[in-house]
Amino acid sequence: MEQDVESPITIRQPKLPKQAREDLHKQVAEKEKARRKIQRYVRKDGKCNVHHGNVRETYRYLTDIFTTLVDLKWRFNLFIFVLVYTVTWLFFGMIWWLIAYIRGDLEHIGDTKWTPCVNNLNGFVSAFLFSIETETTIGYGYRVITDKCPEGIVLLLVQSVLGSIVNAFMVGCMFVKISQPKKRAETLVFSTHAVISMRDGKLCLMFRVGDLRNSHIVEASIRAKLIKSKQTKEGEFIPLNQTDINVGYDTGDDRLFLVSPLIICHEINQHSPFWDISKDHLAKEELEIVVILEGMVEATGKTITLSYSFQT
Repeated sequence: MEQDVESPITIRQPKLPKQAREDLHKQVAEKEKARRKIQRYVRKDGKCNVHHGNVRETYRYLTDIFTTLVDLKWRFNLFIFVLVYTVTWLFFGMIWWLIAYIRGDLEHIGDTKWTPCVNNLNGFVSAFLFSIETETTIGYGYRVITDKCPEGIVLLLVQSVLGSIVNAFMVGCMFVKISQPKKRAETLVFSTHAVISMRDGKLCLMFRVGDLRNSHIVEASIRAKLIKSKQTKEGEFIPLNQTDINVGYDTGDDRLFLVSPLIICHEINQHSPFWDISKDHLAKEELEIVVILEGMVEATGKTITLSYSFQT
């Protein structure tokens, strides 16, 4: 009786050319890199990708309410702007209506012998309109406070002073938010990638920066940081450790004259944080280079700060 014996069958793959094999390895490497999604420390638009969690002392934000309002998004800022004015108008409008109600002005509407606190105030709506006219100093002349109402005169003084404070605070906040030079920084463009190559016989890390506008950035300076986790000799693990990258601090090349696009160069020597990293090791490293450019806008004289990052 014969037994069937299974014999292994080897299927030979067709031999690919060398270039096709290299392209295949590159595609596999790119897929693995895409699968290994690395979180950025600084996004491409220059905003820090850091979220503050478990902040217990939130009252500290209220101690500097002006900066808190300026840092808010536009929709929240406009909402607070409208809300503050509406609440103050309603509050003082309610007080004007209470004064008229307590003095009996609402019961003597149309009585020519009665001197009210505010002429032509016949309800809450008219009191609300009078509050708006008083605080915004419109002065239509239809509703006028009389001299027979001392409590109204005191309220008029209080509302005028508080209205001036609210106007100064809110208008100042909106002016600072509008005049922030963030939009000017959008016309400063960095190269998409940073490269490592030989330059004047030295191994250098290079990237390019340029200004799209004709108005110059005065006193422009640039610096760079290497963001990489580090473990000390004592075994302490430091996440997101920051190391300075010399881009010409000792030679003065970090002071830029941005008339035309410039190439920023970092020499990889014994003092460089890239000195102990090989080419193969660099592709596996999870590191990020954050570039910070500071300068003063020639047209407005305001200082701008722009951040950009390169990632392996």
